[in-house]
Amino acid sequence: MTESTTHRRGRGEDAIYLDEAKNRYVGAISLGFGTDGKRLRRKVTGRTKQEVRDKLKALHGELDRGLRTSSTYTVRQAVDDWLRGGLPGRWERTRSIYQEALTPLLEHIGAKPLRELTAGDVRSGLDALTGRLSTRYLQIARASLARAIRYAEAHDLVGRNVATLVDPPKGRVGRPSRSLTLHQARALLRAAGESRLNAYVVLSLTVGIRTEKARELRWDHVDLEGKPEADHPVPPSVAVWRSVRQGGDTKTAKSRRTLALPQTAIQALKEHRKRQAEDRLAAGPLWQDHDLVFASAVGTPLDAANVRREFRKITEAAGLWHRLGAAGLAPHFCVLDVRGRRAHRGDRQAGRAQPNGDDRTGLPA
Repeated sequence: MTESTTHRRGRGEDAIYLDEAKNRYVGAISLGFGTDGKRLRRKVTGRTKQEVRDKLKALHGELDRGLRTSSTYTVRQAVDDWLRGGLPGRWERTRSIYQEALTPLLEHIGAKPLRELTAGDVRSGLDALTGRLSTRYLQIARASLARAIRYAEAHDLVGRNVATLVDPPKGRVGRPSRSLTLHQARALLRAAGESRLNAYVVLSLTVGIRTEKARELRWDHVDLEGKPEADHPVPPSVAVWRSVRQGGDTKTAKSRRTLALPQTAIQALKEHRKRQAEDRLAAGPLWQDHDLVFASAVGTPLDAANVRREFRKITEAAGLWHRLGAAGLAPHFCVLDVRGRRAHRGDRQAGRAQPNGDDRTGLPA
């Protein structure tokens, strides 16, 4: 008579058994006991015992590396966690930019478990968006996804950041340039002549200061006289050291710089200072002194809506609203010379490659 024997699992070995209700094999790894005395287990499933053994081997590898991945933790959840906890000290506007750039990509890969995401998945998702998004937005989407996965990686939720292995593709052609011709720049200056924002427009147009830095500019950072008699003459200048960003700092250390002022901007700022002195007298005890160059009639800071509303009046008077729209003063001005070539651009001008900007643009000195 043949005796049937059963193999008893050795101490410390993983359990593999058939779940008849689901008709699948289940593998379990014991992780010890929790604080409540219950045994802690991690389980995997498969159609065959060999498939389960392979998954158990991979799971052991993750546990040995200190990872705690989950088959239910998706790419979308990883992105949400990063947006919620991985951007300390950032403005809500910054979060919204990242979220806006990632939303189309998550339509393609958001439901995929993060630990199963591959570089091919990321590449396919980005390629599917090349007809919808610009190259810049695709770059932001890829970089944001890489940062979200890195945040999950730091919390032991994934073992590899596959987004860093992918280069963003080229997207659709962006909008037409909003660069101003010499004629348009002069028209804008004429239209701004009687506006409270005249000096604001002149400074942005001739020096290239971004609007978020102009709104935070203080008088103690403006030198309208300079030191022409010094051994090394110092021209009139403006120190761009602050912005309306959270904390008051500029976006990067390189953004903090001192820019020479052309005569047009010097004259506009002197007239603006006289007008502000009149506002101070008229406001009396209601005046709030923040030492701001550009402020309301009672000295309080301007917000973006104030600037856009007044700037629209100026551009409509100059016949340029259709060209500049709401983004006219931000992120930069770009002026074309008489031959239609780019004469200066705010982000480049801020580095003062062309100190005064007047000779090349033909703007009044």
